[in-house]
Amino acid sequence: MPKKIVDRYEHTADGLVIVDVAARRVEDLYEDFDKTAPYHKKDLDEDLASYLTECVREIGRVDFVIRFMFDCYPSDEFMLRVRTSVHKFFMYQRELELGAMNKMLRTSATLLVIGIIILGLSLWVNHLFTVDRTPSFLNTVFAEGLTIVAWVSVWEALATFLLNWPQHLFHIRLFQKIAEAPVQFQQPSEPSAILP
Repeated sequence: MPKKIVDRYEHTADGLVIVDVAARRVEDLYEDFDKTAPYHKKDLDEDLASYLTECVREIGRVDFVIRFMFDCYPSDEFMLRVRTSVHKFFMYQRELELGAMNKMLRTSATLLVIGIIILGLSLWVNHLFTVDRTPSFLNTVFAEGLTIVAWVSVWEALATFLLNWPQHLFHIRLFQKIAEAPVQFQQPSEPSAILP
């Protein structure tokens, strides 16, 4: 990761990048659509989740902490809730991405098997049409059509796997990294711990 990008962020005394989040209240971190759910089961605000994801994507492999600052310093109970909800939300996102990757792998495998079966069928049909006679125009078109369908299916399987698998793997690792990141809190009047 270029040093200039990491230099945009504050750092802790031991060199960890700080991803800062400022909000008026703890409640501002969560979606409003489910007022009755306990905090550890609520979804994080979409903008907050997107912000954290983009920051961590931007800093790359650098170790980091997430630091929250509110207008009023939260109680120990609220700090525990925030830590728990950040962890659980991003582990949930990781599980969703893992599910999407598994679905993509099943689709690729299915397309590959179908392509191989159709390819075998096209070879058999080609052999049938060419034994002891010259194949008719329709027979040739049918046999060639099967071959094309087989190769399209195999190509689609490989393209789906090669293009999508790395992206899913990247997101799984990204969400895992955010879920496991240390979460800190800063007093509103506390000076930032910035390295010169």
